[in-house]
Amino acid sequence: MKNIFLLILFVLSVVVSQAQVDRTKAPEAGPATKLQLGEYTKFELKNGLKVIVVENHKLPVVSYSLKLDLDPVYEGDKAGYSSFAGDLLRSGTTTKSKDQLDEQIDFIGASLSTSRNGIYASSLKKHSTELLELMTDVLYNPVFPQEELDKLVKQSLTGLKSAKDEPKSISANISSALMYGKESAYGEILTEATIENITIDDCKGYYETYFRPNVAYLVIVGDITVKDAKKTARKYFSQWEAKEVPSEEFKVPAGFDKPIYAMGNKDGGNQSYITVSYPINLKPGTPDALKASVMNRVLGGGGFSARLIQNLREDKAWTYGAYSRISSDEYVGYFKASSNVRAGITDSAFVEVEKEMQRMIDEKVDADHLQLVKNAMAGSFGRSLESPSTIARFAVNIDKYNLPDDYYETYMERLEAVTVEDVKAAAEKFIKPQNALYLAVGDVSVIEPLMKNIANGQEVQEYDFYAEKVVRTGLPKGLTAEKVIDNYITALGGAEKLQAISDVEVNASISVQGMELALITKQKAPNKICVETLMGETLLSKQVYDGVKGVMVAQGQQKQLEGDELESMKYGAMLFPELKYAELGYKLNLIGKDKVDGQDVYKLMVVNPAEKETTMFFNTETGLKVKEVTSNVNGSSTTVYGNYKEVDGVQYPMSLSQSMGPQMLDVKVVSVEVNKGIDDDVFNN
Repeated sequence: MKNIFLLILFVLSVVVSQAQVDRTKAPEAGPATKLQLGEYTKFELKNGLKVIVVENHKLPVVSYSLKLDLDPVYEGDKAGYSSFAGDLLRSGTTTKSKDQLDEQIDFIGASLSTSRNGIYASSLKKHSTELLELMTDVLYNPVFPQEELDKLVKQSLTGLKSAKDEPKSISANISSALMYGKESAYGEILTEATIENITIDDCKGYYETYFRPNVAYLVIVGDITVKDAKKTARKYFSQWEAKEVPSEEFKVPAGFDKPIYAMGNKDGGNQSYITVSYPINLKPGTPDALKASVMNRVLGGGGFSARLIQNLREDKAWTYGAYSRISSDEYVGYFKASSNVRAGITDSAFVEVEKEMQRMIDEKVDADHLQLVKNAMAGSFGRSLESPSTIARFAVNIDKYNLPDDYYETYMERLEAVTVEDVKAAAEKFIKPQNALYLAVGDVSVIEPLMKNIANGQEVQEYDFYAEKVVRTGLPKGLTAEKVIDNYITALGGAEKLQAISDVEVNASISVQGMELALITKQKAPNKICVETLMGETLLSKQVYDGVKGVMVAQGQQKQLEGDELESMKYGAMLFPELKYAELGYKLNLIGKDKVDGQDVYKLMVVNPAEKETTMFFNTETGLKVKEVTSNVNGSSTTVYGNYKEVDGVQYPMSLSQSMGPQMLDVKVVSVEVNKGIDDDVFNN
């Protein structure tokens, strides 16, 4: 009886519910509520340091964030020195070495990091005293060790090698230089020369000039009272000496008065990274800022409902993602739409991006779609409030940009008030497809004609990694791909010398993410090879090809090579395959002249009998190979050769750098031995 009674109650509740709610209609949005954000306290020390305190007693943790508020600094021929200065702050003080700092920070379970813009430290409340002593020791007594600068220089140079093969890095350099100018703090480019120009005195000079309390905020967040925070700030930071900090003049870029079409080259790339970008005048906190943000969210600012991703991914299946961003800035903001697309549809992708930009101007967004966008933005904003550091960031922004005290408390109200008309007005003001830079980075031999398709007779200029114009000159009369290879063979030592080599053993060291590994390569004519990678005495991997079968051993597991892997091993095992290109059926195509790291080179496409393509670059003067790019299913890998040295009459590269995506391997050859009589047993598998 009881069960029947409960069932009747359930049925009645459903009937009543359906009578009261029409589930065929989406519920109307309720009135936006004015948020009650967490409280913060602001005060200033006598030396000009602005202190912001946000109490949060949920966890016994306190963080201290020292943030510099600086004008953009143009670094010129020492570009990168401010970042080095910031990193070196953490590298030791007059009282502690870097290792001692690391040990003491780890001992109390704290974190302490430095940058060009300040210092951040965090720990349990009970360790605050020790943490602040370490933090202020770093702030007041840095020593800037030369050996640490040398490490930074080395790491940065390695990073540049990898960046040169990364389409997004190439694109970022070109677009920033063209939008802002290379003589601008926003447009200057890090190069090998600027990195190698940086001295310890430059880093010290940055610290002494810009690390001053009168241009800084100290943000304290966590399990601390305002009373204790005031005592702490005065005790540890009042002795920090104020000094006038030079103001930097920033020249606002004029923008583009017409569409600009440009390319960057990524040899062997089967994709193009495309961007449409331009500078805009959009200051943080202005009435336009929120409206522009909503408008951009509709266009491509995130989520599968955005127009760009609906068009390029969902409709056309040209890409995994297509996005846009509109950025406010106190000096100059920017708009950028971007996507990775198949190289062969580069022109079509640009056409669709431009179409969606123009549609934002011409058509009003659907009201229901706009409401979904605003709901998503409200949700993101609400989730951000879960972090106490968000309140601190808001407080800094209110002070820095002179915003109303309730600017963030009224965010939901202002967001909900954005209308269809506001979105269209923002698009009309900030979306400028006819005043934009259309930039594609990919294999220029593929994308150049496609870029000319959309340029409508305008110039399509190619730029290199350093945003310098690429000027391609003609080839010498009568030069062929076969002659370039013949010249290479002669440069190595001549066909007779190469044919006389029956075996080679090369011992090298590899630097991988700070680890030093040994690489031992043994080759025997005509096509046997054994490659071992070791860490100390421990064998990490081994690849063997006996002329027929190939085996790879890694982590104790053995794998028989098949398919593409076996084919790759087969052709890689040959000693000087250039001697037999014609006999083996290689296809050669002389593409033209190019530059590699300032060297004039001839560019060849070499296709082996398995139809695998490799783009090779040979110095026009020496004839030696300086670079090659091999295409594969995962993209491409690039190898750069240098420091050739003669061994028994044959030139061998003693340094190699290989990049595969973001991974960079630096190989230094220690020794080369030829004709030592390597036994066939070495290649047994």
